[in-house]
Amino acid sequence: MRLDGNALLSAVRYDLEKLRCSACGQIFTAALPAAAGPEKYSARARAVLALARYYLGVPWYRLESFQALVGVPVPDATQWEQAELVGDCAHPIFKYLERLAAQGEVIYQDDTTARVLALIAENRQPDAPERTGMYTTGLIAEVEGRRICLYYAGRQHAGENLAALLQKREPQRDQPVVMSAALASNAAAEQTLIRCHCLAHGQRKFRELDEAFPGESAVVTQVLRQVFEHEEEARVRQLSAAARLTYPQTWSGPLLEGLKAWLEQQGTERRVEPNSSLGPAITYLLKHWETLTRFLIVPGAPLDNNVAERALKLCIRQRKNSLFYATEHSAYIASLLTSVIATCVQAGINALEYLVAVQEHRQEVFANPGAWLPWTYPTAVVPP
Repeated sequence: MRLDGNALLSAVRYDLEKLRCSACGQIFTAALPAAAGPEKYSARARAVLALARYYLGVPWYRLESFQALVGVPVPDATQWEQAELVGDCAHPIFKYLERLAAQGEVIYQDDTTARVLALIAENRQPDAPERTGMYTTGLIAEVEGRRICLYYAGRQHAGENLAALLQKREPQRDQPVVMSAALASNAAAEQTLIRCHCLAHGQRKFRELDEAFPGESAVVTQVLRQVFEHEEEARVRQLSAAARLTYPQTWSGPLLEGLKAWLEQQGTERRVEPNSSLGPAITYLLKHWETLTRFLIVPGAPLDNNVAERALKLCIRQRKNSLFYATEHSAYIASLLTSVIATCVQAGINALEYLVAVQEHRQEVFANPGAWLPWTYPTAVVPP
């Protein structure tokens, strides 16, 4: 095996020979070789740019500097135009993924902040909208053993984006299990879903109190650690759906019942000052106890929201490197391509080859996007 290195974009320049007829003066130009292709930027070049920006999180201006450094300069505006073409080809797939995700059995949701310059400018106008915040929402849906990642950047928070997605849900389907943090911004048509709250958030609140309240913190964190260990054991043993419900009921249920009694005792016996930092942590667990322990009642209900938090790191990486989107349109293209790329990652599909295939078969993708999903497209590609 021999590894080599190249620039993200490489270029080949073709100099065509011209000959003039000495008799009639007509000029004859050599034909381009077949390898040159009809377009200046190949589908692979555009796919590489999309992955560099929306997976690696490298901003356009930094890519421009790098390409100039290696002798193949490509302006940042040109890079954006080429990535936008990839987004155009992938748009039907993104909309199809939305319809699939809406049918998910389990949906994880979370938010992180975003910056869109056009919306920031709106906030400074005399008739500025009431809501001035900007968010990137991550919705991760588990559908028939597959995981679909969807991202949305704009003024809508996670609850509103989830509500819009669930409007595409088929009415005959059962209520989805939805996991999130216990924030008001995550609420969405709660009567149409089974809400679960992240137990890891509750555990984290007590870990932060290790120095101030070591004894009380240890009681909670040790119990919850055992609960998570039981969940991991069930996952490793690949138990059936029924067993995945009875296993935590048998092993984690008694632990949590004892923990709840201990938490209630701290308040009834006035062992904890309500205004101390320990009081809100205890109140959080007791207030959301039903949704925090939903996994003891509902088959397939998760314990934590780590899936959504990990998925949002992709957008956080982009924000830390690029800081902002210029317009709502560029934010939408970023959300679209990040969704498609992240879904490829979850499916174990080579995202570069996939984005190349989607561009080269644009007409077929628009005609039948269901045949061009990351896990179905290999059968749709017609060998040359």
